[in-house]
Amino acid sequence: MWEIRRSEDRGGADHGWLKSRHSFSFADFYDPAHVEFSVLRVINEDRVAPDKGFGTHGHRDMEILSFVLDGQLAHQDSMGNGSVIVPGDVQRMSAGSGVMHSEMNPSKTTPVHFLQIWIQPSVKGIAPSYEQKHFENAEMRGKLKLVASADGAGGSVLIHQDAKVYAGLFDGAERAIFPATPARALYVHVARGSLHVNGTALAAGDALKIAGATSLDIHDGSNSELLLFDLPRLHSR
Repeated sequence: MWEIRRSEDRGGADHGWLKSRHSFSFADFYDPAHVEFSVLRVINEDRVAPDKGFGTHGHRDMEILSFVLDGQLAHQDSMGNGSVIVPGDVQRMSAGSGVMHSEMNPSKTTPVHFLQIWIQPSVKGIAPSYEQKHFENAEMRGKLKLVASADGAGGSVLIHQDAKVYAGLFDGAERAIFPATPARALYVHVARGSLHVNGTALAAGDALKIAGATSLDIHDGSNSELLLFDLPRLHSR
């Protein structure tokens, strides 16, 4: 499988204070061909106006990752956590048996642009938990940095699923080769800029669904930020 998902083909919503693009079926957007991919359930690209956000609401049995691309995102939850997420941070919230949280743009003047990602966990009903780590640009420049995994390897945040999430920054001649396992599924999402994967040109918001690959060659980037998901080879839609 080598399937391109172009940015303009994603779902979308414009609520004034919130402009969102949905890579997979979410809320009022339903696309039977793009409900999920392996255990990857949601990639929402959200832009939230100053001093606005998502009020307190609940989640269960989902691994939720947040990546801020520009601006700041303030988090509060029923576990007692409160933090501000900035570019370079990876926030992980395991909703487990149930958690309430809010996500707000604390700035009075600057919008926040971020990705929220949901990964279905391998276990249900666990105690909810929270983790946040910062990764410097140098750790991702011209390479793929492991930022989320099932065992917290390399300082990554811990997720309750047999999945790995890598982040990379690519520009100009910077290049990385990813040694893929054919029995796994891969999902590439370009968060910003443009680049090529095995010669396939991708722009901001574009994605690749991949199965059966032996390696990925990431090259010819232009101010690009990339997320790569290494997932169990389960059903995909």
